[in-house]
Amino acid sequence: MDRYVHIRGYRVSHTDIVRLVVIASLTFSCIFITSLSLARHVETIYAQLFYFPILYATYFYPRRGLYLAGFCAVVYEVLAYVYVFPDIGGLIYTTGQAILFVCVAALVAYFTEKVNTSESRYRSIFETSLLGIVLFDQNTFSIKFANSYLARLLGYSEEDLPSMGFSRLFHAREGQRRFFEYLGSHEDIPNFETTFAQKNGEPVWVNLSWSRITGNLVSCSVIDINQRKLAEQAAEENYIQYKQVTENAPTCILILRANKIEFANPTFRAFTGYEPDELTGKELLQFLHPEDQSRFPLFSDTPDSRLPLPGMTELRFVTKNGEIRLATLFFTRIKQKGDPAVLINLVDITEYERLKATIQQDNERRRGILSTVAHELRTPLQPIMGYLSLLTQDPKTYGVTDETRTILDRCAKNVDRERQIINQMLELSVLDSGKIPLKYSVFSVPEMIKTITDAGGYMTKADLTVDVPADLTFDADENKISVVIDSMLSNAVNYSKPPRRIRISYQSASHETMHRLSIRDNGVGITNTQLDEIFEPFQLPDSANMSRKYDRIGLSLSIAKKYIQMHGGFISVDSIVNLGSTFTIHLPKQKKSGYSSDT
Repeated sequence: MDRYVHIRGYRVSHTDIVRLVVIASLTFSCIFITSLSLARHVETIYAQLFYFPILYATYFYPRRGLYLAGFCAVVYEVLAYVYVFPDIGGLIYTTGQAILFVCVAALVAYFTEKVNTSESRYRSIFETSLLGIVLFDQNTFSIKFANSYLARLLGYSEEDLPSMGFSRLFHAREGQRRFFEYLGSHEDIPNFETTFAQKNGEPVWVNLSWSRITGNLVSCSVIDINQRKLAEQAAEENYIQYKQVTENAPTCILILRANKIEFANPTFRAFTGYEPDELTGKELLQFLHPEDQSRFPLFSDTPDSRLPLPGMTELRFVTKNGEIRLATLFFTRIKQKGDPAVLINLVDITEYERLKATIQQDNERRRGILSTVAHELRTPLQPIMGYLSLLTQDPKTYGVTDETRTILDRCAKNVDRERQIINQMLELSVLDSGKIPLKYSVFSVPEMIKTITDAGGYMTKADLTVDVPADLTFDADENKISVVIDSMLSNAVNYSKPPRRIRISYQSASHETMHRLSIRDNGVGITNTQLDEIFEPFQLPDSANMSRKYDRIGLSLSIAKKYIQMHGGFISVDSIVNLGSTFTIHLPKQKKSGYSSDT
């Protein structure tokens, strides 16, 4: 890189200084030699000497070279008049030589300007090009020149590249080998894609095009295509992933364009039994059950369609072998090859519906069995309870001793327990059938809770705290809500550890749509795995022990859940093992649609 010095405000390079010194030296040498030659009448070379400084100056500085040629012509003419005058022939000759100085300088300056302009133009193109350009020797692969774009692309400086061989720019040997094969064919090759190695070792995708300038000198352009290749690789990876997802998806995937099947994944082909060529291009409508074809929506194929897509739709399909299968369809608008299309996710629910129907039949059969068994069990209990009542109420008449009466009282208590169980079974059976109506009324919640606690004696069995607003009222079926709260209080007392602490509280803001009445205990708690089971019939937190320990069979929570669901509410449970549980009744503030308060 050239260095510069400042002389009287002018920035002058060291190269220019050397050239000026050479031009000045040559000029004054020519003047001295010419003066000496003219003084001694040597007429051989003194005129031609001036062409050395003139041509040298005009080549590097065309305009200033003309000034030097004029200066040399004047000096030469003065010297001629001094030494040649009064030789008219000699003066004419020297004048012609002086004019020739200027003419030769003008001609050289003209062609030099042309060459410099052309060179500057090509150098500007070469340096500011938006692609890399490199000149290298075909035999040695030495880089003769490389522009700054290529240096920036590979992370080198412009001085680094000429010291490297062109073959060292390749990242992989396979790309290098292919390049040598093409280069050896002696043909000009466009659009050769390969990878170059950056200075940090990272690969960068490039497109090479080369042609021979001379026998061994090759000009090669380098286009950066790294972003495009990375985008293509990402697109290819996305396509592979998309293909793997669609082809291995457990659900059926369809793409409809103009209401015709554009794509069907293997799951849909297995679902219908048709081959790809039997599906592609066909309307999905023709694979539907005839009775469901009118329910299938037809989609507009205009790009600006704003019609809403249908929601989840259940339709029947007819398979290739004539079997009827039921499926749920989900619709989504997409673009397929630039055109509007519809993506359909199809879930086969045939087996689910069959299983659902089987379960419903089993439930109906179970309810029938429960109802029958309960009725059959309750029938013989009536006379037993009657006889036990006679014996215990009039022991003297029937000769019953005190010890026998104690035994009979215990029997009567257990028979009454069996009666309550049978009644719960019958009630649950009726609830499952949906034949129990609700009788809505507006009632005071604190008064209802007091009635329940007094009747059940819960105040004496536990430390019971009631935190309920005195003016709180529910618009619901009072008898059924009373049964629910009584069941939960009974569970809270029976499952709590001494000292038993039970708290009934109410939380609900005025803007909320649900009442929230909570019953918290300090009992044994319920595990997470048991939370989903406790509302099922005959399920207890520890059915192996607690049914005997706490004298329960697991029907009260099932009945309570159904009562609250009939009102449009639900019951939530928070529990920590060995710390206690909180059951919360969520009851709508507005009565369920279709009921009135006097129903």
